[in-house]
Amino acid sequence: MRKSSQTAVRELLRETPDGLTVTELSEKTGVHVNSIQRCIKNMPDAYIDRWSTTSRKKYYSAIWCVVVPPANCPKPEPRKPK
Repeated sequence: MRKSSQTAVRELLRETPDGLTVTELSEKTGVHVNSIQRCIKNMPDAYIDRWSTTSRKKYYSAIWCVVVPPANCPKPEPRKPK
């Protein structure tokens, strides 16, 4: 069984509040770009913060961030049967 890279990606994005591109995430974690893309699309707390032009200024790259829940965030109450 392969280990999921979601934990490493999530921690790295939480440490970088300005966000990172998929390529930057790949370089910092050592995980292939395709795996990062697949991983980040399955993370419900990840979102595209903004778009940045690439070095050639021809293409755009998504800058990914994650939602950091506040420490005092209340937990939802269980649903009551009708």
